[in-house]
Amino acid sequence: MAVSLAGVLVGGCASTPPSNFYTLSSLPATGEGGIIAAEGLGVGLGPVSFPVFLDRPQIVSRETGNRLKVDEFQRWGGTVQDDFLRVWSENLAVLLGTSQIIIFPSEIRYPLDFRVAADVLAFEGTAEGQALLKVRWTVLDAGLDRVLRVREQEYRRPIQAPGDDNAMIAALSATLADFSEDVAETLRRLPRPEPESVQSGL
Repeated sequence: MAVSLAGVLVGGCASTPPSNFYTLSSLPATGEGGIIAAEGLGVGLGPVSFPVFLDRPQIVSRETGNRLKVDEFQRWGGTVQDDFLRVWSENLAVLLGTSQIIIFPSEIRYPLDFRVAADVLAFEGTAEGQALLKVRWTVLDAGLDRVLRVREQEYRRPIQAPGDDNAMIAALSATLADFSEDVAETLRRLPRPEPESVQSGL
């Protein structure tokens, strides 16, 4: 009986599927459509908040209006919040043509012009086969913490192969790229704060 039980346990363990780990992808170093450089622009990013149901190791998608699918074997390589911030900062560096982008909080200190904070309300695959990013974001004067812009926007991209997690992550990356482009365009159009109002860093 003991031998039989051991065989069942080994067989059960052997049948457990391996976990897959994913990261978001950033824009290529040379973006399509041209880059309008903003040399010397200093941007601080963060904080970024996620709903508790999304801030977990497992990748979440929506099966119906109120029902979520949490896949134990399809996981983020780190945390979705850290990965979102990493790719967002890389995208903005490309789109703005500046290397002076830091993630809040940071020990790095140099003059910043703007800080951008975001509340992510949705970042998931939908039952309709789309990737959805819904975000409320704020641009502040980095020196005075004065609010300059507040927006809430929604981005959708089709998942090329519905049900495929690689395709869903690629589509989510595309929504983050779209969001990054809107943030970059807003920062380009805003007048830079007066030098005395700019901090030496975050």
